[in-house]
Amino acid sequence: MVYLRPQDMQLEEQVPDWPALFDKQARNARDYRLERFYRAGAISADMPLEKVPFVAMDFETTGLNQKKDAIVSIGLVPFNMQRIRCKDARHWIVNPHKPMAEEAVVIHGITHSEIQTAPDLLIVLDELLAALAGAVVVVHHKAIERGFLAAALQARLNEGIVFPVVDTMELEARLHRHKPLGLWARLRGKKPVSIRLADSRYRYHLPFYQPHHALTDALATAELLQAQMAHHYQPNTPIGEIWG
Repeated sequence: MVYLRPQDMQLEEQVPDWPALFDKQARNARDYRLERFYRAGAISADMPLEKVPFVAMDFETTGLNQKKDAIVSIGLVPFNMQRIRCKDARHWIVNPHKPMAEEAVVIHGITHSEIQTAPDLLIVLDELLAALAGAVVVVHHKAIERGFLAAALQARLNEGIVFPVVDTMELEARLHRHKPLGLWARLRGKKPVSIRLADSRYRYHLPFYQPHHALTDALATAELLQAQMAHHYQPNTPIGEIWG
């Protein structure tokens, strides 16, 4: 078992003081749902991983462009270092109010007829924010979940959303992509280690799940973080070492 040292876990981005930022956002939020979300507060950066409440979140979307694509399904799975609370997991299909490309339908299996009868994101927003309140969100590639949710709320409420995230893909990148491949390795055809969700899980001997279902991918992400924490971090490692 290899434990990461603090100097091995420096984030490239500037991480906010989340409790202070949430306090500021609560005072400035115009929508009551967002105000209530921020009023729940954010945990401090020195809280040990063994005490952190997590919620794994995954979206399926009409595409990858936040400016023209939208969310079509949301999966949430609450957990901590010790257990995954499957009975409290949630899954919604929502109407993106945008056309879905056929290739997107093939990928996630959500049909045009399903989204036509699905509610708008605002209908499930109260439940969604209540599930996220006070927890640290866990995703595999935070640009999708944090970016798409912020864009969706900006379009509907004229204000976005911010929240702390642990990105399991970023944690794998720290382990396997901290040094670029040398010229000789590239000439020999060696490729960078894959940090995709399924490939990352395989390295920890986690079972294969059929991808591209928001709830299944959220569960897969929760299990991956538990494995990463068990192999590379200590229970008293501060959450501030891995969130962004």
